[in-house]
Amino acid sequence: MIASSLLTPFDLHLFNEGTHGHLYEKLGAHLSKDPEGTSFAVWAPNAAPVSVIGDFNFWDKNANPLHPREQSGIWEGFVPGVRHGALYKYHVHSRVTRAGVDKADPFAAFAEAPPRQASVVWDLSYDWSDGAWMSERSRPNGRTAPWSVYEMHLGSWMRIPEENNRFLTYREMAHKLGDYVTSLGFTHIELMPVMEHPFYGSWGYQVEGYFAPTSRYGTPQDFMYMVDHLHQRGIGVILDWVPSHFPTDEFGLQQFDGTHLFEHADPRRGVHPDWGSSIFNYGRNEVRGFLMSSALYWLDRYHADGLRVDGVASMLYLDYSRKPGEWIPNKFGGRENLEAVDFLRRFNIEVYKEHPDTQTIAEESTSWPMVSRPTYLGGLGFGMKWDMGWMHDTLRYMSEDPVHRRFHHNDLTFRMLYAFNESFMLPLSHDEVVHGKGSLIGKMPGDEWQKFANMRLLFAWMYAQPGKKLVFMGGEFGQWHEWDHDSSLDWHLLEHAPHAGLSQWVGDLNRILREENAMHELDFDPAGFSWIDASDNEQSVASILRRGSAPEDLVIAVFNFTPVPRQNYVIGAPVGGHWRELLNSDAPLYGGSGQGNLGGIDSRPVGRHGHLHSLTLTLPPLGAIFLKPGG
Repeated sequence: MIASSLLTPFDLHLFNEGTHGHLYEKLGAHLSKDPEGTSFAVWAPNAAPVSVIGDFNFWDKNANPLHPREQSGIWEGFVPGVRHGALYKYHVHSRVTRAGVDKADPFAAFAEAPPRQASVVWDLSYDWSDGAWMSERSRPNGRTAPWSVYEMHLGSWMRIPEENNRFLTYREMAHKLGDYVTSLGFTHIELMPVMEHPFYGSWGYQVEGYFAPTSRYGTPQDFMYMVDHLHQRGIGVILDWVPSHFPTDEFGLQQFDGTHLFEHADPRRGVHPDWGSSIFNYGRNEVRGFLMSSALYWLDRYHADGLRVDGVASMLYLDYSRKPGEWIPNKFGGRENLEAVDFLRRFNIEVYKEHPDTQTIAEESTSWPMVSRPTYLGGLGFGMKWDMGWMHDTLRYMSEDPVHRRFHHNDLTFRMLYAFNESFMLPLSHDEVVHGKGSLIGKMPGDEWQKFANMRLLFAWMYAQPGKKLVFMGGEFGQWHEWDHDSSLDWHLLEHAPHAGLSQWVGDLNRILREENAMHELDFDPAGFSWIDASDNEQSVASILRRGSAPEDLVIAVFNFTPVPRQNYVIGAPVGGHWRELLNSDAPLYGGSGQGNLGGIDSRPVGRHGHLHSLTLTLPPLGAIFLKPGG
C-alpha cells in the first residue's frame, strides 16, 4: 500500500542524476498523520524483494513488502499505524547473491544505542529559539571575525563518576559546555563526529548513520537543544563530517544490496588501506547525492554553523597510503582522484549557495593547491584549511630543550613562506595527544615551572600568528594524561594554581583575540602580518607585527623561547609614543615569575628593523608579551 508517494518524477530524475541535495526529505522513514503511518523509501537497485521489518510486524520479512519505483532503484511503501519511536530495518534480498540481509536505514534520523542496530522512526519537530544568532551569524562566522575553536569529544569531555562514569546527555552538556566555553572566551566549538557510529573507539570517524546524531547522549531533539542553547550563548557549532570512508558492518552501507552500491567495487579504490574501511564511489551519481544530502542536512535541520571535512587528503589521492601496484591511475595516468575532486567542489558550491553564512573547513595534510580558493578559480572551494604543517613544525620546535632551539629556528619561521597561500586554521588537535604521543604539556621540556611557561608560550605564539585558532579539550588547562576516550578530562587539576593560571592565560588570549582587530581581522591577508625580526636565532627570540584594516590597529608580539631573561632588548616599532603591555605570559596571575615592562614602555625616535622608532624591552624567561600603541 502506498499513500501518496513523497517522490515526484522530478525527484527521481535529480536522484539518478546525482544532483538532489535534499534526499533526507524523500528517502528514509517519514511519518504521516492522515492516513496515520509511515512512508518508507530505500535505494537498492540490485535487490528483489525488499521489505520493511520492525517491532510493528514482529520483524516479519513477508509482512510489509516495498515496491520498486520505476527504474530509479528506489523501493517504497506505506505501513499504516507505524508511529514515532518504532524500530525498523530493511530486509534486502539481493538478486546477485540470492541472499537476504537486514540493513539499517541509510537515511535514518535516529538509531538505537550501539551495540543495538535498528533504525528508529522519528519526528524531528523542534521549536528553535536561536533566531537572533541565525539571522546575524554571517558576522561571527565571517572570514574577518575572530575564530577561537574549542575542539571536543562529547563522550570524554566530562562524565559523572558517581553514576558509573556515565556520559553527560546532550541537554546536560548544553549548559555545562555553554558556561565553560563562555568563561574562557572561545567563539566556536567543534564536535568530533556526532553522527551515529557503531564503534565508540573510532571517536565517531567511522560513521554508519549519516543522518542520525548518536543516541549515546540522547535524542535528535536533545542534540538540537544543545546547539540551540549554545547559539543563544553566542557560540558557533562546527561539526566534523566524514565523507571519506565508512565501516564494513554487515547491517550498514557495505554491499547494501549484495553489490558494491555505496563503495567502489575495486579494492584498490574501494578499501581504505589504513583503517580497512570502505571508500565511497564518488563517480556514482546516487552516492554523490547521498553525501551531499548528508552535508546539507546538518546545516539545515540542526543549524550547524560549519562542517570540518575529515580525511580530505585520502579522498584526493588515488595512491594515498598505498604502495606501487596497489592503486589505479586516473584516465590521464595521474594519482588525482578526479571524481572525488569533482564531488568536493560541488559540495562546497552547494553548501555556500544554500548556507552562505556557514563555513567549510578541510582537514587536508598535503600541498594540494588552492584547497581554500573558489571553484571558479580552479580551487576546491573550502572556506578554510587546517595548517597541519604549522602544528607539526611548532610542536617539534617546542619539544626541543631551549638550549638547542637556536638550531631549529626555521621551524618557527618557515610557515610564513606559505601562510597566505590558503585561508588557514591553526590546530592543536586531538591527533597530537593520542596513540602514545602524550599530552600537549607532556611534550614541553624542563621542570614543571618550565613546562607551564612553555605551554603559555606555545599558546601565545599560536594566537599571534595569522589564521584562525583551534585547541583540543584539555590542552587549555594542561591535562597531564594523554587523551583517553573512555575517561573524563581531569577537571580536578583546575584546583591547582599552575593549571588554573594556564586556563586564565588562554582566556585572556581569547579576550584580546576578540577585542583587538589586529589579532584577527586580516588573518588571511598578507597586509595583516609582518616580521619585526625573524632572524635572532642565537637568542631564540622572534618579534612580529599584526595589523588590522585601520592604520591605528596595531599589536606587537615578542617571544623569548629560552629561560634566560633578556634585558634591554631592542626592537623596531612602526609608531612612536607609549606602548601598553596588553598581556605578559610571565605575570604571576598565570604562574609566571613577574618579569616584564611595568605595564608599558615609551618608544625612542631611533630607527630599528626598518621602522623609525624602537622599544627597549625586558623579555621574560620562556615568555611572550603583547604590546599596543596608546595609553
